[in-house]
Amino acid sequence: MAAVRSVRSTSVTREEYRATLESLYRRRRFGIRPGLEVISALLASLGHPERAYPSIHVTGSKGKGSTAAIAQAVVSAHGIPTALFTSPHLESYRERMRVDDRTIGREAVVDGVRRVEEHTERLLASGTIDRAPTFFEVTTALAFDWFAREKVSAAVIEVGMGGRLDATNVLDSKVGAITTIELEHTELLGNTLGAIAHEKAGIFHTGMTGVIGDLPEEARAVVDSEAKRLGVRLWHFGGEVFVDGREVAENGQTFDVQLPGHTIRGLSIPLHGRFQPDNAAVAIASVVRFAEATGLSVDDDKVRTAVANVKWPGRLEKVGTRPPLFYDVAHTPESARLVAASLGEMFPLADPGENAIVFGCLRGKNVVRILDALSPLAKTLVVVPIQSERSIPVGELKAQALGRFPRIVVARTPEEGVRLAKAATGTEGFALVVGSDYLIGQLLREAHGGNDEPDLSDPGTEKPAEPPATARGRGKGSA
Repeated sequence: MAAVRSVRSTSVTREEYRATLESLYRRRRFGIRPGLEVISALLASLGHPERAYPSIHVTGSKGKGSTAAIAQAVVSAHGIPTALFTSPHLESYRERMRVDDRTIGREAVVDGVRRVEEHTERLLASGTIDRAPTFFEVTTALAFDWFAREKVSAAVIEVGMGGRLDATNVLDSKVGAITTIELEHTELLGNTLGAIAHEKAGIFHTGMTGVIGDLPEEARAVVDSEAKRLGVRLWHFGGEVFVDGREVAENGQTFDVQLPGHTIRGLSIPLHGRFQPDNAAVAIASVVRFAEATGLSVDDDKVRTAVANVKWPGRLEKVGTRPPLFYDVAHTPESARLVAASLGEMFPLADPGENAIVFGCLRGKNVVRILDALSPLAKTLVVVPIQSERSIPVGELKAQALGRFPRIVVARTPEEGVRLAKAATGTEGFALVVGSDYLIGQLLREAHGGNDEPDLSDPGTEKPAEPPATARGRGKGSA
């Protein structure tokens, strides 16, 4: 995928765009509301835009954004107008929806939100729906409607949370992909791997095929059982799909992907992290299965070109060289462990005393286990606040880091934290900023001068007292 360019509107002012987003973001007070009724009614009122294009549906506890971005790049490289829907965003709300290398423009956001709100008012007035749509439901409807208006020929859609009860799960997708499964959002998805796997497998339906990543045994058993029940033929990473010949390079890594009856050799990806070739393999396998369903002819050279040009900011992204400075949005213990393992592989002789970590986190995260995973990397930890009402105060972070890092420094802002970390990094060391989408988004926006956005990322998760009892369809819902 080439560098993403955005469409700049000349007919919508910055103030109009900002006012639209502020109105949209006020919907965050509704929290997350499982249930299909509202999103289904809204899309029906809009003329069912989600039915205008075949899609690949991607879920997972981590890696689903990278996998979706790679899959979209590969399909788009074949000359097919291809949409991508992801969340959350880092710098701009418009990152969430794009066609090929083009993010949605300000004018399309303003007009699209207005269009969704007009349909919402009619549905509420007629009694068709009994509540207003949430932030994510409006965003999903806006994206699906814009994609149809842009006349895309394919779409890659990332689940917001879970799968079965996610607003995106109204799609009659050709392929469902599950990247990974770990304990996350347990207040909404369940507190066991099996329960979470059941939610993720909710994107499967009869008539599609599926690709799954390297899942824990308990989770894989649930996914396999659900796929068998629905007649969904699965390819498994480590079974039908493999990564071979992986080598770490200064500007990324190279590898081969083995698929049933075919191997794509000489792939090169500019993304760091030992997990990215696995994500790429799941993405490529999903595209091959999508091609089987749609008649697309997959060309190995186009796959190689697409993968070589993928960009996915904030995922072990190298943003500085003296010292090496990396940004990563990891905010779960397993994600932090993978980041630590990847940096250990990239810097095998690094002395932890030479390295520094900048860390900020939101409430609800397992801070102790995240810090345990990161502690072998560095002896200096700089704790920072995040621009969010859910930010954990730096005093609490420092208290939880005691005994895990010999040197703990408190910074007043993320920007100050980065300066302090760089100053503390030795000549042979590196600095890492990690802990939250909000944290990385704030730094990227400051660096790039972005000031059109009233907020950074997704709203907090609020568990409703009871899920709606009237959920219909394939057990689906919305978030």
